[in-house]
Amino acid sequence: MQTREDIYHILSDALVELFELDPTSISLQSNLYQDLEIDSIDAIDLLDHIKRQTGKKIAAEDFKSVRTVNDVVEAVFRLVNPAA
Repeated sequence: MQTREDIYHILSDALVELFELDPTSISLQSNLYQDLEIDSIDAIDLLDHIKRQTGKKIAAEDFKSVRTVNDVVEAVFRLVNPAA
């Protein structure tokens, strides 16, 4: 079972690795599109990375409502911990 904190660290590392972001610019409140300048193509890359890390796929429809890093953490948490 992964905690929200575990997921946040994996996601933060992925954002740094995939998009060369400054780790200090990433927080739970960071808006993916405005603060981190993630575009729709980047979002697809991020979804693919999450799938490779978790072995589970987040539906693109579920990702449409995601705006912040915390939204992604919550979506992944629900995906990997369906009983939670």
